[in-house]
Amino acid sequence: MDSLAGQLLIASPAILDPNFRRTVVFLTAHTEDGAVGLILNRPSETTVGEAVPQLAPLAGLEETIFVGGPVNPDGVAMLAEFEDPDDAGVWVVDDIGYVALDDAIKDGPPPVRRLRVFAGVAGWGEDQLEGELERDDWFVENAEPDDVFTDDPEGLWSSVLRRKGGQYELVARMPFDPSSN
Repeated sequence: MDSLAGQLLIASPAILDPNFRRTVVFLTAHTEDGAVGLILNRPSETTVGEAVPQLAPLAGLEETIFVGGPVNPDGVAMLAEFEDPDDAGVWVVDDIGYVALDDAIKDGPPPVRRLRVFAGVAGWGEDQLEGELERDDWFVENAEPDDVFTDDPEGLWSSVLRRKGGQYELVARMPFDPSSN
């Protein structure tokens, strides 16, 4: 099995589960035991200052918290693009990894170019993601740093599908509710 860590999962139109409909998930771990990722295109209406003020010195008071997934929704994760990837608490790919929150709160944040705070994660048990991929529930695409830290989370699903090209460009143009077309 090849690990898909560092890749994007783009929800196909077949996924109707409201937790994952039209999501783009950045896989941060993928082993034979399962997979973990973060939904990149679900900003919440809550700021870091409102929800986890102890992270405000790291992320900023007004930084939006993103809904990373339905697993452990009260947990917080901070993903960053590091100046030095060795500073990551858990490295994912290239310069991107998780901030070691306890260390960062105690010692100050490591030098980062960009960061994002997530509440919850997306998770799959052993062979669960592989089954969903076999059913074509997800499209896989290489992640770019600008995807992970997009300034346009609402447009990310369509833009990544358009980048894939071909038949995916048609999928990108589908209305959210095809019956209202």
